[in-house]
Amino acid sequence: MRRSLIACFVVAALIAASALIFRTQPRAIELTAAAMPSLVELHAMAGVHQLPDEEIDDQSLIFPASVKQ
Repeated sequence: MRRSLIACFVVAALIAASALIFRTQPRAIELTAAAMPSLVELHAMAGVHQLPDEEIDDQSLIFPASVKQ
């Protein structure tokens, strides 16, 4: 009877310890994600607004929509 009672306490302690370990990991992930700047701030830091504008070529003649046989 005592052995089964001790085994129950050991199992309960292991479950409590594992719950504490797995509960603390997502909070660390949330803190690292919260520290990341927004996309607008990243573009401002990289100086994207200083890049020259590019014209997009129309390639519809090079790659036709349907192939004629």
